[in-house]
Amino acid sequence: MATLSGKPGLRYSVSDWDTRNKQMSDTAEQWRHISHETRQDGRGLCIETTCKTSWDEINSSRRLSDRIWDISRWRETLESCAKEVDKEKDALTRGKEETERALAATMVSLEVAVECLTLREGRCGNELVNDPVEAQLKKEVKLIDGLQQMLQQRIDKAFEQLCLLQEARQQLTQDLQNKIEAQDIDLSCLSLNVTSPDISLKPNPLCIPIGSTTPQQWEQFSQNNVARAQEDIQASLQLREDMRVTRAQLQNELEAQRIATEFAIRKRTHQLEQACNEMNWQLKSTQDEILNMENDIRSLEDDLQAKMAPLKLVHTRLENRIKRPGVDLCRDEVQFGLVEEAKQLEATILALKQKLAQARSVIMNQCLTYFWYSLQALQLHQAHMGEDLSQKQDALFLEQRNLETRSRLNSAPFTDLSSGVIVPLTNSSGRHNLELT
Repeated sequence: MATLSGKPGLRYSVSDWDTRNKQMSDTAEQWRHISHETRQDGRGLCIETTCKTSWDEINSSRRLSDRIWDISRWRETLESCAKEVDKEKDALTRGKEETERALAATMVSLEVAVECLTLREGRCGNELVNDPVEAQLKKEVKLIDGLQQMLQQRIDKAFEQLCLLQEARQQLTQDLQNKIEAQDIDLSCLSLNVTSPDISLKPNPLCIPIGSTTPQQWEQFSQNNVARAQEDIQASLQLREDMRVTRAQLQNELEAQRIATEFAIRKRTHQLEQACNEMNWQLKSTQDEILNMENDIRSLEDDLQAKMAPLKLVHTRLENRIKRPGVDLCRDEVQFGLVEEAKQLEATILALKQKLAQARSVIMNQCLTYFWYSLQALQLHQAHMGEDLSQKQDALFLEQRNLETRSRLNSAPFTDLSSGVIVPLTNSSGRHNLELT
């Protein structure tokens, strides 16, 4: 049963109906056209984006390959530079150890020179002179002390340079490790593709990490590390050359001073031998003169004793002739002769006594120019000469001891560094200090 509305509905005409139908068809066709164009644009965009994505991926892979090549190039440079640093460190260490052995070898020369000076302090009397040997020994001690300071400075400088090389090596090692790690990461990225199972979307992948650098900064950093290492290597080369020259200079100067000192000792020894020979001859001559003097004194005494009997005879005759009586107590020629004989004998005895006194003591004139040596003076001078000879013999023995002591320098020459003891770096202030007066 049809239901009738209380209000009649809106009625369209046929023309309106046809118009609406046509409008619906046109709209459908328009939207289909728009949809077709959209689909065509989407297909073109898909093709275009696919190509661009493929090219971008290829370009990214190419850039990764170039980056890996750059890193490989710098890796080779850093590894080569690190090997040079290691090689120079080893060479500098050997040079430093040779210098330390050279420093230790100078201690033998210093000990010998100080021992010679100490031995020569045993001289006494007139032999305690400041001769050329003394000057050469003190010069040798001063030279060795200066050379030790120079060697110690070279050793300290080598230690500092080794520290700089170690720092440069650590910087190269750190840079090399970073590049190895970066290269491994880039190689891993290069091995990835769209089908790799490890790929995924990441949160905020376009952010710039803190501490990022530009390619120029990256390359400049490695260049600075290599340049610093090269500068340290050149400084080490120069230092090694300086140490070699210093060791050669040390050897030459020590050898020259050793020759000069030993020449002075041999010359002084020869002078002492000559002085001892001269003094021995003087002693022998003095002893002979003392014997002659003693013989002459005995002869004078004998002669004096021989003159007493004639004097007694004269005195007795004179005394007896005094007893003549009366006029016979005459001063005749006999009396005058006896008196003259007595005076002559007394004068002779007085001259003999004076000669004996002269032979037993020293008489000097007012000008102190000429000396007459008596037996006592000869004996006293003989004692002085004996004492002086003993001092000279002692000094000669000490000089011979010095030559024996310095033979240690010939048995252990400076060039024999293999037996030297390495001086520790901490022993930079343990050098011998000798006050030269």
